[in-house]
This record gives sequence, structure tokens and C-alpha cells, in this order.
Amino acid sequence: MKTHVITLLAILGAAAPISQAHELKKIWESAPAFKVPESVLHDRARQVLYVSNIEGEPWAKDGHGSIGKLGLDGQVLAAEWVTGLDAPKGMALHGARLYVGDMDALVVIDVDAGKIIERIAVPGAQGLNDVTVDEHGVVYASDSPGKKVYEVKDGHARPLLQNLKGPNGVLAHNGVLYVLDGEGLYRVADGGQLTLICDGMSGGVDGVEPVGNGDFLVSCWRGAVHYVKADGTRETLLDTQAQKIYSADIGYDPATRTVYVPTFFGNSVVAYTVK
Repeated sequence: MKTHVITLLAILGAAAPISQAHELKKIWESAPAFKVPESVLHDRARQVLYVSNIEGEPWAKDGHGSIGKLGLDGQVLAAEWVTGLDAPKGMALHGARLYVGDMDALVVIDVDAGKIIERIAVPGAQGLNDVTVDEHGVVYASDSPGKKVYEVKDGHARPLLQNLKGPNGVLAHNGVLYVLDGEGLYRVADGGQLTLICDGMSGGVDGVEPVGNGDFLVSCWRGAVHYVKADGTRETLLDTQAQKIYSADIGYDPATRTVYVPTFFGNSVVAYTVK
């Protein structure tokens, strides 16, 4: 009898739901003033958010794209702060230079002047998506349709990773490059080898942000945000797929543990505290 009771308790224990350690608490949602916002980037020095607006076709050089500016309180400062882009997506900041992935070029914006100062051609790129920059000013950009990741150094671009599934989010963090590809998050070694950290994130992996202790937040375009732990396990913090509320390339403020989620077709940005 004792053996049966122990076995039953073990089965019930295995079937019981595991409590989730993290959650998102909504703070605010901006007005729907943006034009298909694809990415949000937090500028710690200037305490503002930059928002990339695709507006026109997502993979077309139509001149309709722009960058918006949003306050940390959710107030829209300028829906179209810098214009003259095509289909801007991911962004990265180094000093006063904002790098934007825009089809086959990196558009460089002087954020203090609020104007485009350079366009760095990326020969062979079919559609640049996310962008990151390391502490040395080296820029990395994913080319989703081209299935590559480019390295841009001293104004010259070269393919760093090739023959991927469809890379999107890239992150240079603490001397290591990370990339989202397929349904997974990978660590990139110096020789270009990929080490899988976490897999099974369906719906179009999009943005990746570090949250400390080797953990990451990963967004999926169709409407999900995951908390990926250093050991590769994950928790789903947000799932708005049934409501068709999208969650593209997220931004993050580590000081306040706030994640900023662009809603793409919803034309707004939503802020959540990571608990």
C-alpha cells in the first residue's frame, strides 16, 4: 500500500504545473501613431525610444520608411522624426550614431542632429533586418531573405554567417554574438560555429535582449515574448497570437527592467515591466 501511495504522489507531482518565475506587467500603450513599427530601441543616454516605421511594403525600396521618437512615458514625441528611409527594421546605437537596417544598406543617423549622415552599402544583401553593434563599434546585421549575417567594420561589409535558415535578431553582448535563426537562439563562436541555447520558439523569432545572469528575452513576430534562461529552458511571458496582436523587435531598459514591444500592424508600442 505504501508503495502505491508513493507512486501515486510521484505521478501527481509530475503532472502538476510548474510555477512560472517571471511575468510581464503592462505599464502603458502609446497612441497608434506609428506606421507599421517594426523595432524599438532604448537610448539610455538621452532617455528616449526610437521606433522604426516600415509604412510601405516590408521588403521594398519605396522611400516611405522613417524613424519615430517616443518618450519613456508612452507619449509620442515625433511619429516621423527622421524620414527618407525605405523599409527600416532593426536598430543599434553607438555613441550618437544610430545604425538602421534598411534593405541593402545601413542608414546612419546622427541622433543629436536628427538627420541621416551616411548610408553604408551592404553588397549582396537582399533584406537587412536586425542590427547590433559591439563595444568596438563593429556592426552586425542579419539578412533574413538572404540567410546571412553581415559584419560591417570601418564602413565595409562582409558575410560573417551564411546558409542559415532565416536569421533575424542579432545581439552583441559581453564579447559574444548571438543570433535568432529558425525557431532558436544560438551563440556564435569565433569561427562562426553556432551553439544552440534554446529551440522551439515558433511564430517568427524576432528580437533578443539580455536581462542579466545569462538570461534573455526573445520576441516572436506573431505575438509572443519568451524568457530564455541561461540553461536553455524558457517561459512564455506573453502570448497574443489569438488576438492577432503582433510583437516584433523588442527594446529593453535594464535599469527599470522594462521591455518595449512594437505591435507592428497595431501601430503602437506597449511597455511592460519584467517581474
